[in-house]
Amino acid sequence: MIKVEQLTKLFGGFTAVNGASLEIAKGSITGLIGPNGAGKTTLFNVVAGVHKPTTGNVYLDGEDITGLPPHELFHKGMLRTFQIAHEFSTLTVRENLMMVPGHQAGESLYDVWFKGAQVRAQEKQVAEKADEVIDFLQIKQVADELAGNLSGGQKKLLELGRTMMVDAKVVFLDEVGAGVNRTLLNSIGDAIVRLNRERGYTFCVIEHDMDFIGKLCDPVIVMAEGAVLAKGSLDEIKANEQVIEAYLGRGLKNKAAS
Repeated sequence: MIKVEQLTKLFGGFTAVNGASLEIAKGSITGLIGPNGAGKTTLFNVVAGVHKPTTGNVYLDGEDITGLPPHELFHKGMLRTFQIAHEFSTLTVRENLMMVPGHQAGESLYDVWFKGAQVRAQEKQVAEKADEVIDFLQIKQVADELAGNLSGGQKKLLELGRTMMVDAKVVFLDEVGAGVNRTLLNSIGDAIVRLNRERGYTFCVIEHDMDFIGKLCDPVIVMAEGAVLAKGSLDEIKANEQVIEAYLGRGLKNKAAS
């Protein structure tokens, strides 16, 4: 689904991503781990069009998408969430979801004036889709709550729900567990697995919670100092001496040995 070839991103004299190459298989939930400063989020941002790469190429389903802006990638089915949720705080959960689909007839003043029936029909369809997403994520109790009033975990669920409002091919999740309690994190994990198995979503997940990564992800890719260090199952990663020495450290080495 995604192929990254020799990607490099420089910020002045600082190399954030250093010749990284990786592949994300269609239908997989791929984990991306590494210490702070390893280049994970910068890699996400380059792949998702937020930054243009200094060198290298990115492919989506065989198409070269290198440097395309996020709105074009959105229409190709590539979406991402953020470590800090980006909700419309003064709109309800349902309204946040209804904002997502592009090219809605109601966006045109001409259509509002002269094609009212078409606008109302499409708005009804979008509202029904939003309610379907709300039911899927089991957040009906907050459907009419202002998004700004949600907890951190509920906002992460809302972000995941927004990816469901369009025909997503691949979704990049940036630290979906950050600031989320264990109960809601389990709900988020269950939703990701269901979207993967039932709807064929491909995911790439940045996360520091190894239990969460172990529950969801296979394979796992390790980054360090802007480059890809290793790839495999979490058990293989834990047993990789190069990874242990460069990133996971003595604590996890001892845990793996036990």
